Amino acid sequence: MKSVIGKVALAGLLALGAGAASAGVTVNYVDSDKFADLPFAPWERKEVLDDLAAYFAQLGKSLPAGQDLVVEVTDIDLAGREYPNSRGARDLRVLKGGADWPIIELRYTLSANGQVLSSGNAKLTDMNYLNRINRVSDGDRLRYEKRMVEDWFNKTILQKRS
Repeated sequence: MKSVIGKVALAGLLALGAGAASAGVTVNYVDSDKFADLPFAPWERKEVLDDLAAYFAQLGKSLPAGQDLVVEVTDIDLAGREYPNSRGARDLRVLKGGADWPIIELRYTLSANGQVLSSGNAKLTDMNYLNRINRVSDGDRLRYEKRMVEDWFNKTILQKRS
């Protein structure tokens, strides 16, 4: 019995140590009820915000060990325009490529070991969103926003050249 308890305790300590050394991303939405353009249905709004936060977390896995990124999203305007569906299904989002490009406004702080490495405000936009190559799946309803976020993350946070 002591052997099992010892192994569990050791595994817990190793997990805590790995968590402290790994990079992390925290996403907060500031007054999301006032965002310019999210789906009308509350459950769809939650899906969009959760999906976007998960994508930031996925990108955060490429941060060097010990670095943490805090993102405060202050506004979202999704690509296209949403039209209500009277049949009870999901609302219809129409993408025309005109003045309906995606916009995400955010504040960010990148830190390591309690020291701020960089911080600032950013307004992510992609006016040419329908005419660029996109590695995000065609079936992903946030494919244009995710490409835009990834471009910003690589350029600003990882400081990669395009």
